[in-house]
Amino acid sequence: MSTLPLLFSYRRCPYAIRARLALWQAGLAVQVQEVSLRDKPAELLRLSPKGTVPVLCLADGMVLEQSLDIMRWALAQHDPDGWLQAAPLEAMLALIAQNDGPFKQLLDRYKYAERHPERTASEWRDEAVRTHLADLEARLQRQPCLFGPHWSLADMALLPFVRQFAQVDRAWFDATPALPALRAWLQRGLDLPLFANVMAKPERSAQG
Repeated sequence: MSTLPLLFSYRRCPYAIRARLALWQAGLAVQVQEVSLRDKPAELLRLSPKGTVPVLCLADGMVLEQSLDIMRWALAQHDPDGWLQAAPLEAMLALIAQNDGPFKQLLDRYKYAERHPERTASEWRDEAVRTHLADLEARLQRQPCLFGPHWSLADMALLPFVRQFAQVDRAWFDATPALPALRAWLQRGLDLPLFANVMAKPERSAQG
C-alpha cells in the first residue's frame, strides 16, 4: 500500500486546481485519485463527509478538507518561490476570502444563469466585474501580480476561478476593454509549465 499522501481531486474543479498547484510547486509526491462527482468513492465520504474535493489524507492519517488549508500546508513544507512571503498573509487571505465568498457566488450565477433567472447572465457577469474583478484589474495595472512583481499564494488561489469566469463566455472576456491587465495575468498563469502539469489528464497526474 502506498505511503504517499492521498489527494482526492477533480481535474476541472478550481478548488482542486489550486490545491494541486501548491502541492506540485512544493515538489511533494502525492497519489491522486480522480473523483467522479456522480459516484463519489466511499473512502472520500468516510474521510470527509462533506463529499467535496479536494481532500488530502496525509500519511499520518491527518485529513485536510479545504483547498486553502492544503495550499498552506504544502507551501509550509517547501515554498521555493516564496508564495507565502510575497505579501502579508492577512492581506492575501482577505483577498482570497473575497474571491471564495461573494465572487464565487456571482460566478456560479453567471455560469448557471438559467438557474438564477432573477437576473440575466450579463448582469451577473457585470456585478462580478464591479465587485471583484475590477479590483484585481486595478492591482494588475500597477504591477505584474496581485501583490507585487512575483506570484503569490493569492495569485495561485485566484487563478483557477478567474480561468473559470473567462471560460463562461470566452469571446466576451477576450474582447472586453475593462480587463486587459487581468486577461494578460491570466494568460501568463495558464502558460506556466506548473499549470500545464497540474492539468494533465488523470492517468498522468500522480506525481512522484
